[in-house]
Amino acid sequence: MPKRTDISSVLVIGSGPIVIGQACEFDYSGTQACRVLREEGVRVVLVNSNPATIMTDPEFADATYVEPITPEVVEKIIEKERPDAVLATLGGQTALNTAIALHENGVLEKYGCPLIGANVEAIQLGEDRERFKGVVERCGAESARSRICHSMDDCLEAAADLGYPVVVRPSFTMGGLGSGFAHDEADLRRIAGAGLQYSPTTEVLLEESILGWKEYELEVMRDNADNVVVVCSIENLDPMGVHTGDSITVAPALTLTDREYQRMRDVGIAVIREVGVETGGCNIQFAINPADGRMIVIEMNPRVSRSSALASKATGFPIAKIAAKMAIGYTLDEVPNDITKETPASFEPTLDYVVVKVPRFAFEKFPAADPGLTTTMKSVGEAMSLGRNFTEALQKALRSAERAGSSFHWEGPTPTPEEARALLATAVMPTDGRIVTLQQAMRGGITVEQAHEATGIDPWFLDQMALINELADEIAAAPELSVELLRLAKRHGFSDAQLAQLRTMPEAVVRGVRHALGVRPVYKTVDTCAAEFAARTPYHYSTYDEESEVAPRETPAVIILGSGPNRIGQGVEFDYSCVHASFALREAGYDTVMVNCNPETVSTDYDTSSRLYFEPLTLEDVLEVVHAETQAGPVAGVVVQLGGQTPLGLAQALKDAGVPVVGTSPEAIDLAEDRGHFGRVLAEAGLNAPKHGTAFSAAEAIEIAREIGYPVLVRPSYVLGGRGMEIVYDDERLSEYVTRATVASPEHPVLVDRFLDDAIEIDVDALFDGEEMYLGGIMEHIEEAGIHSGDSSCTLPPATLGAGELERVREATRRLAEGIGVRGLMNVQYALAQDVLYVLEANPRASRTVPFVAKATGVPIAKAAARIMLGATIAQLREEGMLPTGVDGGALPAHAPMSVKEAVLPFKRFRTKEGEVVDSLLGPEMRSTGEVMGIDTDFGSAFAKSQLGSVSGLPTSGTVFVSVANRDKRAMLFPIKRLADLGFAIVATEGTAAVLRRNGIECEVVGKHSARGEGEASIIDRILAGEIDLVFNTPSGQDARADGYAIRAAITSMDKPIVTTVQQLGAAVQGIEARLHGELRVKPLQEHARDLDLYGSRS
Repeated sequence: MPKRTDISSVLVIGSGPIVIGQACEFDYSGTQACRVLREEGVRVVLVNSNPATIMTDPEFADATYVEPITPEVVEKIIEKERPDAVLATLGGQTALNTAIALHENGVLEKYGCPLIGANVEAIQLGEDRERFKGVVERCGAESARSRICHSMDDCLEAAADLGYPVVVRPSFTMGGLGSGFAHDEADLRRIAGAGLQYSPTTEVLLEESILGWKEYELEVMRDNADNVVVVCSIENLDPMGVHTGDSITVAPALTLTDREYQRMRDVGIAVIREVGVETGGCNIQFAINPADGRMIVIEMNPRVSRSSALASKATGFPIAKIAAKMAIGYTLDEVPNDITKETPASFEPTLDYVVVKVPRFAFEKFPAADPGLTTTMKSVGEAMSLGRNFTEALQKALRSAERAGSSFHWEGPTPTPEEARALLATAVMPTDGRIVTLQQAMRGGITVEQAHEATGIDPWFLDQMALINELADEIAAAPELSVELLRLAKRHGFSDAQLAQLRTMPEAVVRGVRHALGVRPVYKTVDTCAAEFAARTPYHYSTYDEESEVAPRETPAVIILGSGPNRIGQGVEFDYSCVHASFALREAGYDTVMVNCNPETVSTDYDTSSRLYFEPLTLEDVLEVVHAETQAGPVAGVVVQLGGQTPLGLAQALKDAGVPVVGTSPEAIDLAEDRGHFGRVLAEAGLNAPKHGTAFSAAEAIEIAREIGYPVLVRPSYVLGGRGMEIVYDDERLSEYVTRATVASPEHPVLVDRFLDDAIEIDVDALFDGEEMYLGGIMEHIEEAGIHSGDSSCTLPPATLGAGELERVREATRRLAEGIGVRGLMNVQYALAQDVLYVLEANPRASRTVPFVAKATGVPIAKAAARIMLGATIAQLREEGMLPTGVDGGALPAHAPMSVKEAVLPFKRFRTKEGEVVDSLLGPEMRSTGEVMGIDTDFGSAFAKSQLGSVSGLPTSGTVFVSVANRDKRAMLFPIKRLADLGFAIVATEGTAAVLRRNGIECEVVGKHSARGEGEASIIDRILAGEIDLVFNTPSGQDARADGYAIRAAITSMDKPIVTTVQQLGAAVQGIEARLHGELRVKPLQEHARDLDLYGSRS
């Protein structure tokens, strides 16, 4: 069937901010869909609140609304744009839930814009667990025995019938939120209680435990002519009980018999037909009992999921792109395969390699959290690798995860039998890094059978790990590294670093020997068809085989190093800059070569760059790619400043190896990173920094701190995302910190800085070409200095800075850029305290605010940076029209809209062993996973939108609870008085209430949690009863921490807004007023840019 003629415009709903369980794989899917729909001549209207994504760039849609994804906002957009249809299957659970709400409110019918991709009936059949059981039965398959419950009594009764342990799953939540295993009644009361509350329909499903069964997924697509293809099968290495997003997974499935696989296929195809997903992809999960082969269907997602991104990258079959084409009427046999150009999309992909995905966690950010893996997803990113066999793919994937200790190792003496048994006992509980614990246990003599019995991991995988250990022993015992031994080791994925460890020699020596013996990788192509047809897209992976498939080229190439797996502190914002660099340099006539290992992102899409290498970002792997590309044709240089800390860490070593690094030189990067060097740059430029010192021991640190004066900010040198930073108020806490941090890095000292209290923090992104500077934007943080810039909300243009201060910032930035020797992007953080401007840090690289600045000002600064790195000047780019002439983002006109960026924090996913939420206090260590943007004519409205996008929004009536530290009591009076005047009821603890009353503010006193008497309700009880709508709590002293923690944990688990700084309270009051008095306005970025008119197209 050809394209539908009744659809000329489509509203695409995005997935909003990056949260755990819903990450940038939806940005990748959405970007693909927008590109396809526009190629087909359809007008695309997009709504997505996340500024960090490629998808929300104005060039990918005709009208891009960076607005909160709530039913009322989306209705406003539908009313204004009148699309012919709504596509909601590419934006994760956020988009699906919004679409269902719009359907139920009658909005879709009112404006005549039906859902395409999956209709409401199909979504409900797939999502509603009870109805889905019916689907599975009608297909002649089984699902787990289960009961639906709406109250705690239901739950207890059901558990008695099913028998413990039971699985608790709330309906309509994302990434397994609120689900878990209950082993007894106490567990059940805790987990089901929270689950009933997380579910929008107050419904949970209790089902029989299939703990320890093998888990599989099929990625299936169907068109409106009922053609079905199975794109990919995926097997989880971890058995049931770990969320598939947290498990190591392998594609294709490796341990199924052919009969089991065919049965799974048949059921999968029957299920997608029965649910009625007419157009597009869906993901179906299965469990198989290893004891008797009984297969049950666990669930399906009638939308593009996290596994779809993995399956697309693993096979080269672009699921989202083809789903979008099918949504507007095409069938699978009408869509050509991009990679072969000859076969249609109805050909199922065939793999002649193995793919392994490894999750990346962030437990170090939440030391109190329970590190055990369960059915609630906790990973923040993932890395993927391809190899010719399982061992090669696994070892490459483990080193791609970029975490110390994530790879197999053979350090120290072989574990004794007792130690090995202890390691095995630890490995029974699934945790991050369990696979390495198992490898160590097997080193100590634990057999495949014992390991299988303890963990339930399939013996075939364990046998492959035993093979790796045997080979390691052989390498260590060999008299010399022969060509045969080296090749064998490399074919099983051993890195030069692992070989160096086994042979006790430096890594560089191993590499030298390997090169001298001519043992180098070749690059194979991902071609969807196991080389039956010629592949037209250079999408490569390395392996130690015979023939290389890298084609020669004439055009000079630029190699761009990506940012590796997402993690807190290095997320999709860096991928954004890499993708823009690739686009800009291709336009400027270069071939671009992307090196990255993150399957979720747009950078690893095979048509983003001229060539793609899916490789780990280690020195060894990058050098081999550079070597292969140098042999293929001229290389103009390697870009390391755009992918965050990962590629920056390789800059000097690449340069030492003779690789041309373009843009800011590695020496200049070191100038900004190294304290002593940077101090000299500041002195020459006549700029101030907070007093600081460098300590190598606890005693030195205390001496420095006393000289500077408490409070001090302490941190290890060289970090991204504020890892391991703390604000310390006394000697005792300081010495405890130093002894803990220096264990982490003995050769890296601890930095001690004067902490500026009550300072305004300012963030600047600038471009510098050696002569001229272009200020991208000056952002003012809403929270005071001391909260990590990635976690604090900020505004652009600055809300309260005057022209004089902005001029000082501009001058200081220019001097820094000259002093460091920046070529390209630079980010500087300043603090303004008592009218003195201090430089906190300068980073000569892309920062996480680049996408936000680009969207707020309508200027593609990441593209401009890439051009400058390869020699273009700012004057030249102004002439070309890439940058505006005569003005920049540092002095925006008075009519510029206000943009507010707000961080999205994942606290409710992380719980302590007792099931409490971890503390939601912000500090100098970054903990947010994503961000949203609110844009409007004034600050209050923009802030209100940013809150709608990140939490459930600000209340417009109800009860506010106030409990503040003494230092904040004066500052809180005006905002609290304003809230009382707006009709809010105020509840406060004793000390705060006394101050409020003396100042004429009526309030009710409530007991502290720790001091409650018999039978009286404490503040925690009232929060959990849903009586409190907003909490304002600033922490004071150590003893009050426990109370404050309990309050913050309770409000976080209720999904209500919490404010922990006075500045944010002021902003919240402005936001509440804007919501009470003004109507909600929506306006696309394209119109904002036109009205701002920086490029002067109107004059």
